[in-house]
Amino acid sequence: MGTPTVTEAQLRQACAEALARFPFPGYFDPELAGHLSIARTVACYLSPGSRLLDFGAGAADKTAPLAVLGYRCTAVDDLGDEWHLRGGSRQKILDFAHDIGIDYLTSLADVPAGEAFDMVMLHDVLEELHDSPRHLLIDLLSRVRPGGYLFVTVPNHVNLRKRMAVLLGRTNNPRFEVFYWYPGDRWRGPVREYTRGDCAGLADALDLEVVELTGAHHMLSQVPRRLRSAYRAVSRLMPNTRDTWSMVARKRVGWAPKADLDRDEFRRVTGLTSWGELGE
Repeated sequence: MGTPTVTEAQLRQACAEALARFPFPGYFDPELAGHLSIARTVACYLSPGSRLLDFGAGAADKTAPLAVLGYRCTAVDDLGDEWHLRGGSRQKILDFAHDIGIDYLTSLADVPAGEAFDMVMLHDVLEELHDSPRHLLIDLLSRVRPGGYLFVTVPNHVNLRKRMAVLLGRTNNPRFEVFYWYPGDRWRGPVREYTRGDCAGLADALDLEVVELTGAHHMLSQVPRRLRSAYRAVSRLMPNTRDTWSMVARKRVGWAPKADLDRDEFRRVTGLTSWGELGE
């Protein structure tokens, strides 16, 4: 990790300002763990003024502190979650983004083609994709300059809280009641969460150079306060049990990823001879 280009005090002030202007009370993590971690990571690789593309930005809460710090931010999201469509929430998000200096678009097709961005970010997005992320990520990376970055954060599928839940006979997926009663016709929650090996494999498949892959605490608010000290102590000894994976990977000069594999490459990479083996 590089040297931060802004101070910790500036990071905290930017998060506080974004929180104060945010139109949905109670939405931010009260401890700002994920917001600070994301802003801190960006500041270690890029200076304010750099161009960021935040895909799947949702309410733009993760984008906003970076805009306050002076990064030139473009956010993309279809704003199709059920709650986005109620009570004027969609317009509130767009108004908030405009007021804080974020260029908010509701389709990736509206983002000009070309290698204009210094970094593309996806925070808590990949785990909700029902299909392989490869075509989407190749498209996004085609808009990043050579030497620029992909920055993703994803829930850790084997974090300590989930391991304990399974040992106690509980699910490590979202509560069944949440899944069953989810409004609308399409589930927009986690589909496939990631491990450290998955993140490294993603970068390798995209022909990116991993410069940082670390466990982080973005969801400590979900751990009962009385257990947090013990949770932190265990995760210091076993970093792979933290709740989130944070990965920054660099786009190489001459980057030319593969969108598809021929038959021999497919067998070598997957260990399968046909897709029919998936059901065996």
